Amino acid sequence: MKKILLVLALIYTISGNFVHGQHDIKVDIDHPKATIQPYMWGIFFEDINFSADGGIYAELVKNRSFEFYEPMMGWQETSKKDGNGKIFILKQEQNKPENPTYIRIDSRNDDGMFGVVNEGFRGMGVRAGNRYNFLVIARKVGNNNPEISVELLSTDGQVIGQTSISGFREDWQKMEGSFTSSQTDAKAKLRVMVNGTGIVEMDMISLFPEDTWNKRKNGLRADLVQMLYDLHPGFLRFPGGCIVEGHDLSLRYQWKKTVGPVEDREVIVNRWNTEFMHRHTPDYYQSFGLGFYEYFLLAEDLGAEPLPILNCGMACQYNTGELVPMDELDPYIQDALDLIEFANGDTTTKWGKLRAEMGHPEPFNMKFIGIGNEQWGEQYVERYQKFAEVISNKHPGIMLVGGSGPRPEDDRFHYLWKEMKDEKVDLIDEHYYMNPEWFFENADRYDDYDRNGPKVFAGEYAAHGPDNEDPASKNSWLSALSEAAFMTGLVRNADVVNMASYAPLMAHIEAWQWRPDLIWFDNLTVMGTPNYYVQKLYSNHTGSEVLNITMDGKPLTGQDKLYASASVDKKAGKVYVKLVNASEEAQEVNVDLSGKAKIRKKATAYLMTADNPLAYNTLKNPKNVAPVKTEIKLRGQSISETLTQLVKNATQKTKKCA
Repeated sequence: MKKILLVLALIYTISGNFVHGQHDIKVDIDHPKATIQPYMWGIFFEDINFSADGGIYAELVKNRSFEFYEPMMGWQETSKKDGNGKIFILKQEQNKPENPTYIRIDSRNDDGMFGVVNEGFRGMGVRAGNRYNFLVIARKVGNNNPEISVELLSTDGQVIGQTSISGFREDWQKMEGSFTSSQTDAKAKLRVMVNGTGIVEMDMISLFPEDTWNKRKNGLRADLVQMLYDLHPGFLRFPGGCIVEGHDLSLRYQWKKTVGPVEDREVIVNRWNTEFMHRHTPDYYQSFGLGFYEYFLLAEDLGAEPLPILNCGMACQYNTGELVPMDELDPYIQDALDLIEFANGDTTTKWGKLRAEMGHPEPFNMKFIGIGNEQWGEQYVERYQKFAEVISNKHPGIMLVGGSGPRPEDDRFHYLWKEMKDEKVDLIDEHYYMNPEWFFENADRYDDYDRNGPKVFAGEYAAHGPDNEDPASKNSWLSALSEAAFMTGLVRNADVVNMASYAPLMAHIEAWQWRPDLIWFDNLTVMGTPNYYVQKLYSNHTGSEVLNITMDGKPLTGQDKLYASASVDKKAGKVYVKLVNASEEAQEVNVDLSGKAKIRKKATAYLMTADNPLAYNTLKNPKNVAPVKTEIKLRGQSISETLTQLVKNATQKTKKCA
């Protein structure tokens, strides 16, 4: 038998000088006790905190189609060389009801320039030497042959990139141009003007970086997707949670309106626009440039299973709680059936054909669908039952995810668990946004769950601890440490917990509604939080089977504030051990890997600690709290070290590499 490599994730609180006892920890390598699903650790994406428009969707123009309630939001009139004229907002509701609004620029000075300037999403992040692609759907009015000037402006108003477009016809057509930015600027703007006298009508005024993820035209912001890719996620849950429900049903997420040409996708107000009035964001809308097709592509790019969540005929119960009558639920169920066809159907089907026309003739092989998000009560149960009956009959291979409400242990939760168990749901979605103490105390939450009941999807969780005015401060080392402790229990109970994802995923540092969040970014930079690095330690070192791990002869579930999990990947020849010390005292541990398999003499270790429980990362200091990779020598089949010494060694290695 080949020798096994030991990989340790060692996650510590503040290490004191006093060594608190010695603990004997034993890992049984020879007798795996449960299978870990290959999609165990995933990511949950929701368009909150400007994470889609203004975030991962790389479009730089805000309100590109003039469909906001205030059509000129994000735009201002502008002129140059004594230019003057008029701006008109027009609608073509009969010919294009999904995107009726457009702009007319009427320039009235032969020697001047007149038009509009767009401010972007808290500015436009551009980089020196990078190329940017401009696109507009436009037509001319009248006999003139107008030309438009497209200029990228720096923060101080200087032109740092430009192109011109001419040859307009009297019918609508797509016109394109490109330019290279001469400067890096996080707050650039786009100016579009008609040169001289002439009238041009425009819609879908767009600017994308050429450098997108996988170089996909008009695609996703590369650095943000890279952060997701580095997590090696097993699944991608989309398009969100509460955003699926909508404030009312007219504003629910409807997947069919998010596929096909982007210019035919109906813009709606984002529910997080007004959800929290203390974080009121009147310019937050959904263009759906990141729609269901793009989500499926992203899941494929990440090597993740797609997990879409669909509205079940209920609006958010924290808002209107609007219900579709049971005898009018069929269109909602048909949306689910059509989504399965869009994802998995062949190209002879209606929706499979659309997928192929969009560029993906091969099926996406979707295996999961979630029915509803955080709904509760008997009205949810009866709607879930109807969905489940139809989908299970027509597509028995699709695994269904049911909800357990918004809290982890109230009356709604217990009622739904009983009902979902009776319905034999495949996975029950549990959510917990709790304080760090709850996460420490609940590392054994699943130890006593029914092994023969539904599997658990820990679909949304995050520790909410102390914070300050800095947006990222809520993502403290304390919150990450408590999540790391809790996640040892998820691994230990992988026969019950099949999937887990932190939430929310992303936040723009200048346009957030909710915190904490796993990843923070501005228009040019991105950083992972301590919570991100904990997720990465787990998702990059998962294993395929759970190993039994004990301390002093008993299952290790938090005694003396020590938490642990162990797993093996026999194919790769690796054993993964995660040790979490939540004590303020250093603890000496002796880790014995007992079994017939031989362990290599050196183990790879990832050490993560901080000198302050409220330490956090910032865009200027993104690795303030992050793992450090090192090696540890084994003594036969065991390791015996104090945590303080391990941390000291890691610090010394960091200094040598600097």
